[in-house]
This record gives sequence, structure tokens and C-alpha cells, in this order.
Amino acid sequence: MIIFKAKGIFATFIMQAYHLIGIMSGTSLDGIDLCYSEFIQSERITYRIIHTKTISYSEELKDRLDEAHQSSSLELIRLDADLGRLMGSSVNDFIYEFDIKKVDAIASHGHTVFHEPQQGYSTQIGNPAHIYASTGIKTIADFRSVDVALQGQGAPLVPIGDDLLFNEFSYCLNLGGIANLSHRKSRTRIGYDVSICNMALNHLANKVGQPFDMGGNMAESGTVCIEMLDEMNDFHFLAKVPPKSLGKEQFLEFYLPILNKFEISIPDALATVVEHIALQIGNYLNNGTCLVSGGGAHNHFLLSRLQSKTSCELIVPDDNTINFKEALIFGLLGFLRLTHQTNSISAVTGACKDSIGGCIYG
Repeated sequence: MIIFKAKGIFATFIMQAYHLIGIMSGTSLDGIDLCYSEFIQSERITYRIIHTKTISYSEELKDRLDEAHQSSSLELIRLDADLGRLMGSSVNDFIYEFDIKKVDAIASHGHTVFHEPQQGYSTQIGNPAHIYASTGIKTIADFRSVDVALQGQGAPLVPIGDDLLFNEFSYCLNLGGIANLSHRKSRTRIGYDVSICNMALNHLANKVGQPFDMGGNMAESGTVCIEMLDEMNDFHFLAKVPPKSLGKEQFLEFYLPILNKFEISIPDALATVVEHIALQIGNYLNNGTCLVSGGGAHNHFLLSRLQSKTSCELIVPDDNTINFKEALIFGLLGFLRLTHQTNSISAVTGACKDSIGGCIYG
């Protein structure tokens, strides 16, 4: 037990360590990210990443996930169950491989299929009942629905982790399928999606048989198409004031038609998308430091273009933080759920109040 004084009030905390496995499946369809971490609460929450691993999707499952938004109801239910079973078996293999002895809970983001918070829903699959049945470990999932029901965006959820674990940085930027940013404003953490990111870049790389543009080398060899760039920069979402969030729906409805419209080389298209991403993020970065994570942090050309748009210092951390920060933070959200603490911030999502999200199985 530790006793400390904060703001003139003596508070008592039991120094208990919680061990969670965070599961993340992002819009880039890279696979299932697993992060085994320890969380301890004292004056602030401290964490330790212990083991990590990414389980790649088979081509068959990747195709099913990519087309999930247009599946029949029955096909979607089957996919939900299949993905849940895969996540459960992946956790079992992960525990065996690293000889993990203690897991208080699994915290799963699931895989987003539909995200239309203005219509009152955000749907993630990867059935948590199957994860629990496969592992026998308490499983927490469905972190977004309560916030959406409270008129919030249900996203992004990562900013609370930025605030609790990475608040030494002025900004935290995630370059995943979608680029999102969080920072403090008037002593309140805010966060929002900024633009499309790897969802568009990977789509273009796939056209030439590559899973992604390694290091941004293809984009670096291309030339920006000004007409295409102007059309992307006209997206009405970009002018909206936060809170705001993007989903696959916006990629399909707005970005994909533009990518298909212009008959230019893949390197030129990649260079243009990179310029669009860098411009949009650069609009939000002022002075200070910015922690960069997500797959896009490995895209050196994207980072160089972004650095040219801002005086803010871009900080690229170790590979574990780059690749598993979101899975780590979903583990944190699970820890907050277990300890009955807020894990969704209304200032970020636009909900009518803060909330504690996540359903517990087991």
C-alpha cells in the first residue's frame, strides 16, 4: 500500500499490478496485434510492455475482412465467430510461446466493419464470447458502443492512453489506416481523425503486388499530381471542427473514386497521397514535440514530407511502441474498465458525458 498527498488531500492506493493482453485489428488489415503489458496505479498509471506479436491474416481471411462491409447478415455473423475463434487461439499460442503465467484480462478492440456514429452505431467483429471460450480468460470488448449511445463518435479511443501514458509529448500522432492526433487544449485532452493514411497508401501499393510501400520508396520516386491533390484537399470532412472521426465508408465514398479517376503511375499517386496526408496533419501541428506511432512511422518519406510542413519535432520511438501502441492502449482501456475508471473522454468523442466502456465476458 502507498499513501501520498495530492492537492491537500491524502489518498490511499493499493499498489496492485494488473496484467492484460490487448488485441488490436486495424483498418490496414496487417493482422492481429497482441500486446502483453503490466499496469500499476499510484500517483499516475505506469506501464511495462512485456511481450508483443503480430499474427498475419491468411489471404482468405484478409479478403473476407476487406469485403465484410458488403457481406450478407449470415456471412457477417460467421465472420464474427471465425475471427473471435482465431483471436482466442492466437492468444493461447501467444501465452504458450512466451510462457505467460498471469493474465487478469484480455482487452479486444475487435475489427471495425461499420462506423457511422451519426446513425448511432459503430460495429466491431471478433466475437468476444469466442475469445473467452477459447482462452478461459476474462475478456473485455465493445469499447465504443456506450460512447456512441451517449451521442459521441465512439472514436478515437486512444487519446485517453496518450494522456495517461504519453503526456510528456505535446502531440501524439498515429499513422495507421487512418491518421489521428491527440493533444491537450486548455488542460483538456482532445483527439480526432485527421485524414486517410495507410488505407489509401496500401490500396495503391497492392495494385503493383506489394502489401505496402516499404519506407515510402515508391512514393519518393513519384511526382505529385496537383489536380488530384486539390480534389483530395476539398474533402468536406477536413474542414470540420473536432470531434470528428473517419471510417472505411469515407475511404470508399470519397477517396477511392479519386484514386481511380486519375490515370497516373502508382508512384505518382502514392506521392500525391503522401503530400495530402502531410499537409492535413501539418495544419494541426505547432511547436513542441510529436510522438509518432503506427505503421506509417516506418514510412520515412511520409515523415520527411510531414516534417517539412511543421516546426514541431517528430519523435519516432522504439519498434514496440510504434507497432503496438494501440494494442497497449486497449490493454489500458481494459485495465480502466476493471478498476471502474473512465476510459472514454467526452471532450474527444463529443459524447454528452465521459463513460466507462466495455462489456466483460467471463
